[in-house]
Amino acid sequence: MTLPVRIRSMSRPGFLVLALVLVCEAARPLEAASLSADKAVAAALKRDSARCRSQADVDACYDAIRRSPGDPALLVSLADALVRAQRPADAIRNYRRAAALAPNMPGVAAKISAVEAKMSSRRARPGDRAGGAAGKRYSNAAPETQSH
Repeated sequence: MTLPVRIRSMSRPGFLVLALVLVCEAARPLEAASLSADKAVAAALKRDSARCRSQADVDACYDAIRRSPGDPALLVSLADALVRAQRPADAIRNYRRAAALAPNMPGVAAKISAVEAKMSSRRARPGDRAGGAAGKRYSNAAPETQSH
């Protein structure tokens, strides 16, 4: 391949300047694309965080945490949503993760205690699966072999 006469006769510093200009121009669309992608990610994080906090949307909480995994406030919001979704064990796990990331965050220890107390009171209540319905015992034996 032969270069045009103008480039072939260009001095070495002139060629370097031209090469630098071409590289900078080639990188400009990538920077613009990167900035627009960053804006899109930030907008999605803001939308999901708002849905997580205001509507207790567990899926939106998980999406927000994927984008910002080290945010203890999001972890607390996820745990609050999990409590509302009747998933206390998962809620406690996320409260503890938030407490590990931000040990001085107010209210997290109280939330953990409240969920643990709620879980233990459910286990101790008569009539639940664990305790049987009002102390009744059930058998898998055929009705004619039962003696009551």
